[in-house]
Order: sequence, then structure tokens, then C-alpha cells
Amino acid sequence: MRKYQKILVLFIAALFLVSVVPMALAEEVEKININTASVEQLAKLKGVGTEFAQRVVEYRETNGPFAKAEDITKVKGIGSKTYEANKDIITVE
Repeated sequence: MRKYQKILVLFIAALFLVSVVPMALAEEVEKININTASVEQLAKLKGVGTEFAQRVVEYRETNGPFAKAEDITKVKGIGSKTYEANKDIITVE
């Protein structure tokens, strides 16, 4: 009987580790609104440093807000690869 209790406890512990721990370790991704984000916020995007982030701000000031997330590729130096790497966190709300 004691052997089965140990197995049950180990099973429950393993189940806990497999189901709960990954959720606790999951990082919530912050959405970045390319129409309102600061240079510092835009620089957090993959493949976008402060230079390209400044270009995004300047583009938006000159041309108005982005209509859709894909429009970030209209900024010189930001292509489809950069957009694809960030499309899940870019927003234009």
C-alpha cells in the first residue's frame, strides 16, 4: 500500500510540474502600438534599434498614423523580415 502512495504522490508532482510550471514561466508579451510608442518602446522590437525606432517616429509624424501593422515596412530600413519577426506584438489600435 505504501508503495502505491509514493507512486501516486510522484505522479501528482510530475503532473503539477508538466502543467503548472510552464504557465508560471511563460512571459506575457507586451504589445507595442507603432502609432503611439516611444523610441525606447519601438527599440524593443526584434531587429529594430534606436536608429530605426527613430525613423518609425519620424515617419509617423510626417505621414500620420499607420493604418495597419504591415505599414511599418514603409519605413526605410524596416523590411518584411523585421515585420514577420514582430507581427505578433505590433499593433496599431
